[in-house]
Amino acid sequence: MLYSQTTAADKRRVLRERLASGETLRFPGAFNPLSARLIEQHGFDGVYVSGAVIAADLGLPDVGLTTLSEVAGRGQQIARMTELPAIIDADTGFGEPMNVARTIQTLEDAGLAGCHIEDQVNPKRCGHLDGKSVVDENTAVGRIRAAVDARRDANFLIMARTDVRAIEGMDAAVDRARALVDAGADAIFPEAMRDLAEFEAMASALDVPILANMTEFGKSELFTVDQLRDAGVRIVIWPVSLLRIAMGAAGRALDELTTAGNLTAKLGEMQHRADLYDLVDYEGYTRFDSSVFDFTLSTRQNESIDRG
Repeated sequence: MLYSQTTAADKRRVLRERLASGETLRFPGAFNPLSARLIEQHGFDGVYVSGAVIAADLGLPDVGLTTLSEVAGRGQQIARMTELPAIIDADTGFGEPMNVARTIQTLEDAGLAGCHIEDQVNPKRCGHLDGKSVVDENTAVGRIRAAVDARRDANFLIMARTDVRAIEGMDAAVDRARALVDAGADAIFPEAMRDLAEFEAMASALDVPILANMTEFGKSELFTVDQLRDAGVRIVIWPVSLLRIAMGAAGRALDELTTAGNLTAKLGEMQHRADLYDLVDYEGYTRFDSSVFDFTLSTRQNESIDRG
């Protein structure tokens, strides 16, 4: 009932242990707290919180308009609703190195298990769009060093995302990734890899876990988890998939409502009321409410009321 029974510290510890074991972990993107609970119910390994999804939820494009407080607030709402570890997109760290340091401690306080910070110029762009720019290596390294220095929980996962591949090529991307690992990054998120061979090359060049972004309509082919595992990937995210599916279904439902005047034909596509109540633990709240707010009076209490 209410929020997660697993502490943030325990979630971070378990995530570290599972990564160290060599498993490939699956992190679908949650677009709200309820979808995070659905991800857990379906047996996934963790929850991803996308900056693009947070921006879209506010009706904004993913161009660096969201603030640290908005991202951390949404991240806290999602992380506390699931027993799974949640990792979050921290964009470019929301400013200069001192801001990056504040970002890390704010996300720790929000209960996240980790985050990634990218090497794009601020304001950033979606990693699968053309026309993006990256900062120089010293600036990128400075962001990660600031993040690592600010961390209070050693198990908080600090990932470095690099967008160099699309701008300077694969060799430059590997060099940038190595520099970020030397700066203290616990994992590398190489954005917009073109094929499995590129994932494999990145994983072979580094001694930290690699994250693969399986976003639809982007520059990367949508590989299976097994394919990515064989290429050396240790974390797979589907950042916007559930939002896209939900919004697509919502649009089709509105079309049906416009043409048919009701949604009878869409009932089979809807989450049933019983499934929703199960997901939010409606019965648990009812039991709790009954246990602490009981109107039943004892005989002695009734006698006292009568005399009063």
